Amino acid sequence: MLHIAIQKLAQVMALLGGVVLCLLVIMVCISVSGRELSDLAHSGALRGFGDWLIDLGVGPILGDFELVEAGVAFAIFAFLPLTQLQGAHAKVDVFTIGMGVRVNRALGTFWSIVMAVIIVLITWRLFVGMQDKMRYGETTYLIQFPIWWAYAASLSAAVTASLISLYCAAMRLTGQRIE
Repeated sequence: MLHIAIQKLAQVMALLGGVVLCLLVIMVCISVSGRELSDLAHSGALRGFGDWLIDLGVGPILGDFELVEAGVAFAIFAFLPLTQLQGAHAKVDVFTIGMGVRVNRALGTFWSIVMAVIIVLITWRLFVGMQDKMRYGETTYLIQFPIWWAYAASLSAAVTASLISLYCAAMRLTGQRIE
């Protein structure tokens, strides 16, 4: 029962991360298209149509890179829970492939614990960073949204990643299968 809830939570976070990435891709495409249309309109090559585009305010999306930065940070943390649960991190098993099942299981348990400790540490530092951003009222340069909003979004995904990493480590320590 707990495993199913953990699995659903990881899937929901990955789905949210995927939605955010898709929205970022759409936004970047619109912004780049707007930038190119604006350049073309200002060059005079489009004549009256160019003037009309300029009057409409066609151009890049203000602060697009700030939104991409915040969104990608969230997406990375959102994909971590499912990656950890499925043991899908990048592996180089050139040396361990020839070792026995018991050695590989022990190595898997060791790295699962190390990963849990690292993710919990990152989550803690992300929380501390968010508190600093809130305390000093830092905002982004162009669109002036509070930086702590991006930290909070990433923190929610990082907390989920921490819980799932701890779950995976506990399951491996007790010798239970995760996948």
